[in-house]
Amino acid sequence: MTDPKLRVLIPADKIQARIRELGEQISRDYPTGNLHMICILKGATFFMADLARAMTRGVFIDFMGISSYGKGKSSSGEVRVTKDLDISVEGANVLIVEDIVDSGVTLNYLMHLLDQRKPHSIRIAALLDKPERRLRPVHCAYVGFKIPDEFVVGYGLDYAEQYRNLDAICVLEETGAANAPAG
Repeated sequence: MTDPKLRVLIPADKIQARIRELGEQISRDYPTGNLHMICILKGATFFMADLARAMTRGVFIDFMGISSYGKGKSSSGEVRVTKDLDISVEGANVLIVEDIVDSGVTLNYLMHLLDQRKPHSIRIAALLDKPERRLRPVHCAYVGFKIPDEFVVGYGLDYAEQYRNLDAICVLEETGAANAPAG
């Protein structure tokens, strides 16, 4: 990585080690029953793939597209589903897999939406958490890393659809870069 605008916040080896720990913990917490991992597109795809491989139990995998940002850097406050689930979660244990939780607007909406579908349980696994940015209450059962309020990219997180493929979480030190858009 030679981009002078990027500063490594969490290196790739620490990300992978923490994901292995989370996978082991989730496998212990859900020893039996159906576990549906719901990946929030697009940013959580890297995290979800590695987390699923780190687990020692079978899982169902599905994807949802949720937006409260459009193409801007700050939340519009209006949440919409851009891609819904393909499988029913009724009676299942649901694990929402998210890349980063900051305002909580999107995940708060999603928790209420999925609760109406009558799952057995719903929990959240987030790679990154910015608790000081919270506007809506959200409890993450599994958190990879708590981070400061900086604009981060890499490992699925983007800025204008760039930087997703970085294997580390990096701070984008660019004029005007505020908070990473996420729920």
